[in-house]
Amino acid sequence: MIVLKSERELEIMRKAGAITAKILHEVAEAVRPGIRTLDLDILASELATKYGAKAAFKGYHGYPASICVSVDEEVVHGIPGERVLREGQLVSLDFGVLYNGYYGDSAITVPVGEVSDEAKRLIEVTRTALEKGIEQAVVGRRLSDISHAIQTYVEANGFAVVRDYVGHGIGRQMHEAPPVPNFGLPDRGPRLKEGMTLAIEPMVNVSTWEVEVLADGWTVVTKDRSLSAHFEHTVAILDGGPEILTLME
Repeated sequence: MIVLKSERELEIMRKAGAITAKILHEVAEAVRPGIRTLDLDILASELATKYGAKAAFKGYHGYPASICVSVDEEVVHGIPGERVLREGQLVSLDFGVLYNGYYGDSAITVPVGEVSDEAKRLIEVTRTALEKGIEQAVVGRRLSDISHAIQTYVEANGFAVVRDYVGHGIGRQMHEAPPVPNFGLPDRGPRLKEGMTLAIEPMVNVSTWEVEVLADGWTVVTKDRSLSAHFEHTVAILDGGPEILTLME
């Protein structure tokens, strides 16, 4: 069942989203050569406490950290640890908070120092694909219009969209109905209604869309070990157009 949010609920989700965005921005600012991925996790956890929220991922289905830190060919769910970041790598940061009973969820991919032209283009295409998807999050359109816009843009730029992991509804639960694929034909699925809240999150690979999970049971990597990028926003569908909830105040 798709849960439509009241204005009161949306106000709480705006606050949850703003906290998520602020923490994600501060963690992204800390990314540099020589830092451990564990240091980014510690920072995210400390900032969540500072801003009066709970890091949503810690313990979720057994996930062992507060933030997902996915490097280079890692698509999502990379577990922070002793790994030290190096110049030229890509780092995808996926983070969420629980605030006053509601979730915010967002992701960003950032370079570690200077990166290749291909990596820069991958970041830009993935970020723009998210924007293209959000543009379709309009009352009266269908869910797959979001999916189709993302896939069309990504593939027109020569990259591939991950099929096995998708976006989702969000609210009192981290993952609510409906699933939000980043691929598909237009004009399919439920009509978009006022009060729907979606986590839209394209995951884009340089070559194949195929992925696999590493032995840790969490880290998802591209099957051919090509680079991957990930961007995500929590979005509310309103009569006046889509509102991005995961923006800094």
